[in-house]
Amino acid sequence: MNTQREQLIQTWLTSVLSSDQFEINFLAGDASFRRYARITLNNKTFMLMDAPPEKEDCRPFVAIDEFFDTNGVRVPHIVAKDLDQGLLLLEDFGDVLLSTQLNDQTVDVHYAQSFKQLVQLQSIATASSQLPAYVYEKLISEMELLTDWLLPSLAIQVTDEEHALIKRTFAILANAALAQPQVIVHRDFHSRNLMILEGEKDQGVIDFQDAVIGADTYDLISITRDAYVQWGPERVYAWFKVFYDLLPESAKQDRDFDQFKQDADFMAIQRHIKILGIFVRLFERDGKSGYLKDLPRVMWYLLEEAKPYPELQSFMHFIHARVLPKFEEKYGTYEVVAA
Repeated sequence: MNTQREQLIQTWLTSVLSSDQFEINFLAGDASFRRYARITLNNKTFMLMDAPPEKEDCRPFVAIDEFFDTNGVRVPHIVAKDLDQGLLLLEDFGDVLLSTQLNDQTVDVHYAQSFKQLVQLQSIATASSQLPAYVYEKLISEMELLTDWLLPSLAIQVTDEEHALIKRTFAILANAALAQPQVIVHRDFHSRNLMILEGEKDQGVIDFQDAVIGADTYDLISITRDAYVQWGPERVYAWFKVFYDLLPESAKQDRDFDQFKQDADFMAIQRHIKILGIFVRLFERDGKSGYLKDLPRVMWYLLEEAKPYPELQSFMHFIHARVLPKFEEKYGTYEVVAA
């Protein structure tokens, strides 16, 4: 990071805090060009988001944060902002990620709270949000990350017949997502993006800048079928029922629990196809290798979720026959942990 940027940050913080007696401690990075730092002044802490405008546009983050904040979603309050410079000073949510608090004994209680907050998020009127719709083209282009990144990384060239099969399957999954009730979707609602806040029951919600209007099962499967932590299938389906029971009657109209379960499974399959491509792209394009170790778990999810559905079997035969042998050779296999 250049010293000019550091100087800019120092000057801006001195101005918004009316003091230069603060400490800056930068935190470990994530999958983006944003940086975060904890700012300490007189025993009070804040979080600095440094998003250089030429690399990251922080305006979507600010717009959604402020919108969510006024609609009762527990997001960090914005203390100060300079959108032209890409600098934000936020409320400090601390360091306790939900992921660090989950075990066999605690997960049901924590997830019940997550579901409650998720249903509250989904109750916000979509018309007032100005969020983009999760359109058919977007759903398809996300799944094409599998064909654009994962398959080339395994030196797999598809035949015309296989290409047609993949296209048909992606269409089935995209249409299934669009047929579900459309609500506000966080899009990365999992245990690393939820925080346990001191003295509060509500979990802090972060990393919401990609929010859209989409299927009401999307965030549910993000947390229950987390790319970073795995629970047993029976337990996951039990959580689906807990969530289903919290939904408003309008979301259950002509949609019994079995239909809801299929909706959630199809949404999960769409998401895991996408993630297989994203994790390879993060490594090959961006040099971020930390996600490769999670690839076998994501593949395991895809294989499991697709089992009950006849319309997906031809595609899964392609995955088993053509993709899996090379995938396991290059990225490893997933050891199933019962939970």
